[in-house]
Amino acid sequence: MGGRAGSKPAVSIMHDPQTELWMQAALAEARAAEAAGEVPVGAVAVVEGSILARGQNRVLRDVDPTAHAEMVVLRAAAEAIGNYRLTGCELYVTLEPCAMCAGAMVHARLARLVYGASDPKAGAAGSVLAVVNHPQLNHQMEITGGVLAEECGTLLREFFRARR
Repeated sequence: MGGRAGSKPAVSIMHDPQTELWMQAALAEARAAEAAGEVPVGAVAVVEGSILARGQNRVLRDVDPTAHAEMVVLRAAAEAIGNYRLTGCELYVTLEPCAMCAGAMVHARLARLVYGASDPKAGAAGSVLAVVNHPQLNHQMEITGGVLAEECGTLLREFFRARR
């Protein structure tokens, strides 16, 4: 995966029914974030076919600019296993990660990133930046994009439309 700096990493769009079930769990987290007044992004960490940790945007509630859904779930997963290295872990998130979250995923040594909607303004898994699987970084992971993309994107669009 990857390629030359600046090129888009290889992103698979093929997925199975189990992948959609995990993304539905991430969507449930996104809806809970929305109910709490946060931008509706949710994530789950999966290891060996079971959810290890759940996360949702908590930026406003925690008064923490790093409390994106991905960061919340990475912290919870690391605590659950007692190690910041999440080798063998898959992360499912409703929106393509930003550069901060993508960098944390690389450091955590995730096995796989699965995201729903692409982020044409800040996506760091290939849409704007290629932090995930950048050829000069020390870790590469499988990427699957576009899982339940329409549902994930609609949730975000409706959230922002209601606030304008």
